[in-house]
Amino acid sequence: MVFVLDRHKKPLMPCSEKRARILLERGGAVVHRRFPFTIRLKDRTAEESEFQTLRLKLHPGSKTTGMAVILDGQRGHKAIFFGEVVHQPGIKHRLKARAGARRERRQRHTRYRPARFNNRPKGWLPPSLVARVNQTIHAVNRILRGAAITHLSVENVAFDTQKMQDPETQGVEYQQGALLGYEVRQYLLQKWDRHCAYCDIIDVSLEVEHIHAKDCGGSDRVSNLAIACHTCNQAKGNKPLEKFLANDKGRRKRVKQNAKIYADKDPVKKQERVRWEADRLERINRRRKAPFSDAAAINATHWRLYDQLKARGLPVEGGSGGRTKMQRIASHLPKEHYHEALCVGASTPEIFTSLPAYVQVWSAKGCGNRQRCRTDKYGFPIRHLSPEKMHFGFQTGDLVEAVIPRGKFVGTWIGRATVKASGQIFIKTATGIDQTTNYQHCRVLQRGDGWQITKQSANV
Repeated sequence: MVFVLDRHKKPLMPCSEKRARILLERGGAVVHRRFPFTIRLKDRTAEESEFQTLRLKLHPGSKTTGMAVILDGQRGHKAIFFGEVVHQPGIKHRLKARAGARRERRQRHTRYRPARFNNRPKGWLPPSLVARVNQTIHAVNRILRGAAITHLSVENVAFDTQKMQDPETQGVEYQQGALLGYEVRQYLLQKWDRHCAYCDIIDVSLEVEHIHAKDCGGSDRVSNLAIACHTCNQAKGNKPLEKFLANDKGRRKRVKQNAKIYADKDPVKKQERVRWEADRLERINRRRKAPFSDAAAINATHWRLYDQLKARGLPVEGGSGGRTKMQRIASHLPKEHYHEALCVGASTPEIFTSLPAYVQVWSAKGCGNRQRCRTDKYGFPIRHLSPEKMHFGFQTGDLVEAVIPRGKFVGTWIGRATVKASGQIFIKTATGIDQTTNYQHCRVLQRGDGWQITKQSANV
């Protein structure tokens, strides 16, 4: 899909890559933006154009948010865009390091920096969660500027972490109906990577298994639940986990068969599976105590995201996680963030006439920070950065094209630039091949805006 603007930079209906190429070759359009690729028509206005129904769907996640655009045309429902927003990691860690440095400065003979404890207004969210919402809204706004979206859909799911801890909790405030067990199962499938915790088999029907059997005093808390295949579930029964892993011959046989399928003839993967089986007990005990950080992040932000989407002035449709999964399975789509977004809400059609072959990955990188002094882990300064961010006409985050005339990486490379004051530019490409060159071999394609956009094949 290619975004299309009219001569006054107002969004029109998107077009295909082929049609955009023809318009550019014939001089009817110019390139407005490289990433995401957007063209601007020279002789068309929005008032003279015809529009169809375009629906943007979102599947929010703690680390990655899925996006999909559906065209409701005369020939059926067609998905024309797949996208993923990869949220910027490490925000909490950097804020914690900054707070430690400030706390250290309060103990020195410098100006007093009073602690700020009671300055949080109603509805306050941690900066790491606010960043997730803002990055999602930024992606939505960018699509709204490039395409004439008429409707919005978002999965407005909330995980009941109290019920995950103790499903026997009673009370009107906890009555969630049959959807509760469905959400717990979804959480367990994600937690155990959708394979049997005991024999690693995948692509089979998996069951919820009590690690410490209920007959022996085990509870229904989610920390006591795992995902297992039917054979392992029946074989374990009420045996202790340690004895089952050490003495069950059938399980060991299934582990060897699954490891052979995974490794084939690769010796590295074979050694990996040997180590994988050696620490299985420790890994299960460690994973069963994993925190609810992802579920808590979704619970804290889903209403903030919903309210900000409504502020866009378009009709917003909400959907549950159970409905999303049911519709994705009915459409025979693999579990991907963009497929989950495609199946959000009651507006999902039963049949899609076509699906995109590629997915755009929008990774939030940030625009740097104002910290000019770098410190060690104790808060003492170790080096100072240049106050100038622009060097030789380039700035970190710019999309550049480098034509390297000689050396190991001779050729043309396009990627995100990291600029040094010496004039050296480190280029990170979408293919994972990174190289360093001089600024004289580079030219700016697009100024940095804190995002890196790449394209990869969709799993269809």
